[in-house]
Amino acid sequence: MTSTLRPAPAKRAAPPGAAARRRRRGARFLSPPWWFAAPALAIYALVVLYPSLSGIVYAFTDWNGLGERSFNGLANFSKLFDDEAARGSLVNTLLLTVAIVLVQNAVGLLLALGVHAKIKSRTVLRVVFFAPAVVSPVMVAFLWKYIYNPSPDAGLNGILGAVGLGGLRQDWLGNPDLAIWSIAGMVVWQFAGYSMVIFLAGLEGVPAELHEAAMIDGASRWQRFRHVTWPLLAPAVTINLMLSTIGGLKLFDQVYAATNGGPGHASETLSTVLYKQAFVFGNYGYSTAIALVLALFVAAVSMIQIHYLRGREVA
Repeated sequence: MTSTLRPAPAKRAAPPGAAARRRRRGARFLSPPWWFAAPALAIYALVVLYPSLSGIVYAFTDWNGLGERSFNGLANFSKLFDDEAARGSLVNTLLLTVAIVLVQNAVGLLLALGVHAKIKSRTVLRVVFFAPAVVSPVMVAFLWKYIYNPSPDAGLNGILGAVGLGGLRQDWLGNPDLAIWSIAGMVVWQFAGYSMVIFLAGLEGVPAELHEAAMIDGASRWQRFRHVTWPLLAPAVTINLMLSTIGGLKLFDQVYAATNGGPGHASETLSTVLYKQAFVFGNYGYSTAIALVLALFVAAVSMIQIHYLRGREVA
């Protein structure tokens, strides 16, 4: 019997240039720019990534900051949703965020429209309105603690009494019904100028020819703003809403310096509850669980918000 020997199948040749492309990719990662970036990436991993990942791990433990830690599953998260103070702080955080986003951006837009007009003092006014944004939030909180002084002859109460509105005098930071709104007022005062600058940049980018054409067509000032200016401000609106929303959800400095979350728990936010659980009560595992929930909540709100606002820009 004659056996037929079949030749072994030949190896498929690599596409021309494939080896050269692999060598180029390897050389690109070893090129000088990556070596220059390596120290910064290492510091970022050490300062940001490692603590963040460690926090995620600690959120599932009962660590008190000193001794051994043991895994306790979802106990911290269950405690968070059963904690009346934490639930109240979530409501306060949402109320503060809504008030700050709406009022801050409305005031910022009005200021931008005002200083965009051809008035001689517009440069000075821009500096004056923006100046509070560069001041430390803690300094702003102490300044407004004096303005909100409960004495009938000092601060805001003194001004109200001087103009004949003494019946409106209040204990602004000591009244549980007013404390959270008083804090919102100081935040708006500080950052309305910041929103103004972003809106002003958007107004500067609106072509004057469009307003001239609308005027020729007989459009009123409101119609020009509604149908010409406002649609072209969409990118500025997106930036301002994103920044003010994130800032409101993680608000801490002004609340802690002005009221320390009081009176009672009337002005507590998630950030102040997180701080107190970690550095006052030593519940580091519970505090990192709060931080994780807050981070995920901020990320989710931001993603939904930017998806909607970016769609509005395209439209």
